[in-house]
Amino acid sequence: MLSEMIRFPELKLQQRLARLEQPEKPVAAVLDTDTYNEVDDQFALAYALLSEEKLQLRAVTAAPFFNGRSAGPGDGMTKSYDEILRVLDLFGRNGKNFAFKGAERYLPDRNTPVDTPAARCIVELAREAKAKNETLHVLAIAALTNVASALLLAPEIVENTVVVWLGGNPVYWPNNDEFNLKQDVPAAQVLFDSGVPLLWIPCMTVAELLLTSVPELEALSHNSGKAGEFLVGRTRDYMAERKMMSKTLWDISTVAAFTVPEAFYFTYLPTPVLQPDRNWQEKPGRHMLKMVRHINRDLVFADLFAKLDKFAAAAR
Repeated sequence: MLSEMIRFPELKLQQRLARLEQPEKPVAAVLDTDTYNEVDDQFALAYALLSEEKLQLRAVTAAPFFNGRSAGPGDGMTKSYDEILRVLDLFGRNGKNFAFKGAERYLPDRNTPVDTPAARCIVELAREAKAKNETLHVLAIAALTNVASALLLAPEIVENTVVVWLGGNPVYWPNNDEFNLKQDVPAAQVLFDSGVPLLWIPCMTVAELLLTSVPELEALSHNSGKAGEFLVGRTRDYMAERKMMSKTLWDISTVAAFTVPEAFYFTYLPTPVLQPDRNWQEKPGRHMLKMVRHINRDLVFADLFAKLDKFAAAAR
């Protein structure tokens, strides 16, 4: 265990805001995902792979999760890694040196990283980006164990990394009982306290808008080929098991924020402090983050399925 608190570089306001501007060119990106947890991660990975005009995906890292679909965080990570490989195969991509296993446990405290191939991959790609005078964008759609570990292992990557996190509920929501956040609270504390430029996509009232149903997905995917069949099939089975009428594809928001920014309403606010009990403490004067407050879901779904259709047409 590390004996001293990690110290992160401090960015000037102008530097932070510049990093959080909508990129004009495609950006180097990593997707950190608990892919087997639900079904939206599979959609997000497919979406990222098909959005090379905005995102140059350099790696996919498997995150831990623990619920009824896993026997523990490590089992959840392994199942997610295997699901990543299945999705990559649909798009003719090889997982070698591209998909990486992540943490098998959550952070023991907010100062101790879990050293894994996934965390090391994020660090290496951030350093490579810095050498090219670029910024690495980490799209995080799971518990933040891998991402926080990378920040703790190499605090200097704060200077040229942007994290886009789908997780937590907005400060005005009455509770923070959200899966990605509550699994690893110390990791979320690391993210919000590190000062790394952060695009935050809260769940309730924000990403929650990306709601869909099996009939809609079937209608949208009729020209989407094997990839569409796989994604809709995963959703159909998941919803049938849980007797659900609708499902939110939360995670596609992190990709859509780059591909259809006109569908998003962004705002800036001082980064809130995440308390150990998961409550937010608003604290004026803290470093600024960029937060999504609203999403036009129709624009997002239109973009996603247009890309799936285009891929299927090219494969015929």
